[in-house]
Amino acid sequence: MTDASTGKVVVNRAMSLDGFIAGPGHTMDWIFEHITSATFPEVMAATGAMLIGRGTYEVGKRMSDENTDYDGGAQFVLTHRPPDEPDPNVTFLTCDIEEAVATARRAAGAKNLEILGADVAAQCLRRGLVDEILVYVLPVLLGDGVRFAPPGLDRIDLEPFSNVQSGGVTMLRFHVRK
Repeated sequence: MTDASTGKVVVNRAMSLDGFIAGPGHTMDWIFEHITSATFPEVMAATGAMLIGRGTYEVGKRMSDENTDYDGGAQFVLTHRPPDEPDPNVTFLTCDIEEAVATARRAAGAKNLEILGADVAAQCLRRGLVDEILVYVLPVLLGDGVRFAPPGLDRIDLEPFSNVQSGGVTMLRFHVRK
């Protein structure tokens, strides 16, 4: 899928030890109790753009006042309903997932495109658009919330290639077998 002149498409997730990427009510503030942009700076340095689902964008927007240090490049939000009041820092896309990934990859240039949001990530995985999954396993049990993978996602085989620990956070990286 990628060549030397382009980055990879990377699903990037923080996850509780019990497999949730968001807590009850889609809460994600617990993530920033354990990880910041400085925890694994090499990931941010390799990211040229982000493709985000609308739900994740809305949660992130509510949290942005507290966590302003994250700069993953150009932000694209895939949605059926663009907001009435545009965000000057975000490009809202209403196209299909393949076109959205292609648009965001062009913006990323030679760097990686980071995929955020359970639904957008599942769509990308179903269509074979993902090169790598990066997951931060955080030392917390949430008990309920949004699962790492939604029901109905078919089996996807992964090849582990890296694991690194920083404090209580373990970063696992996998190539997606195609």
